[in-house]
Amino acid sequence: MSAPATNEQRANIFFYGFLIALVVISLGPIVLMLLTSLRLKVDIVSDTASLIFLPTMRNYETVLCNVLWYTPQHVDYCNPTFGRALGNSLFVATVSTGITLVFGCMAAYGIVRFRFLGRGTVSLTTLLMRMVPPAVLLVPVFGIWSFNFCFGEDACLAGTHSGIILIYVAMNLPFVIWILQNFIKQVPIQLEEAAKMDGANAFQVFFLVVLPVIKPGLAAAAIFTFRIAWNEFLLANALLDRSTRTVPVTLVNSLTEHDIDWGVIMATGMLLAIPPIIFTFIASRQIITGMTAGAVKG
Repeated sequence: MSAPATNEQRANIFFYGFLIALVVISLGPIVLMLLTSLRLKVDIVSDTASLIFLPTMRNYETVLCNVLWYTPQHVDYCNPTFGRALGNSLFVATVSTGITLVFGCMAAYGIVRFRFLGRGTVSLTTLLMRMVPPAVLLVPVFGIWSFNFCFGEDACLAGTHSGIILIYVAMNLPFVIWILQNFIKQVPIQLEEAAKMDGANAFQVFFLVVLPVIKPGLAAAAIFTFRIAWNEFLLANALLDRSTRTVPVTLVNSLTEHDIDWGVIMATGMLLAIPPIIFTFIASRQIITGMTAGAVKG
């Protein structure tokens, strides 16, 4: 006859059961989306659908038909909407992340290293600006972009990549500045003074001394900025047109009451999730490398 479970064993059972439930809740929608993306439309809407089916890549071929090196046999008309949207999202997210990091690290370095009147106010204001919800900015930004920032009658920032990139840079820059300030404060000032004594100018000190040390901070800021720009919907839906729409906007606009191809939508969702995962993995390696760069074996 087995001994009754102790309180510690019951606690462990509860903990692992709770952990398994969290994993199922987190991965369940992703697994369901993956399985649906590998089904034909007739299998998805069928009343006899089950977990046992013959997987197919037709939905992915439909989404990427305009970028594939071959023409899928089942595609009568290649709709370039989803493929173009993936390219737009990748371009907008990458460029806005790069610009935000360049200006963010320079601004954070200036706030930390240079003394000027109102430095503390500027530092606090950068964080307060990030607390403004994007929905509050939608109406004024749409009006300014549509009527004020126009170069002639037909050349406005609304509906262009440049316009939405500028919005994302302005939206993410305050938080990036706030994050990088703490990393720059941890850089010993003696490193910069030694570089200046060796003849380095201000730009060489910043790019060759400070930036390599704050790589973990840059990686963390890049992950945050890229994910915001990649997944943002509200401003993109209002400011972009048919040819410059990103994937979140395209997905929502593809949902109609007459015909919904869930297989194509789920395949697009899976493709939408891949770039952030890859970007986060690459940036996370920089974080780990920076954290262990100065470790020594004791």
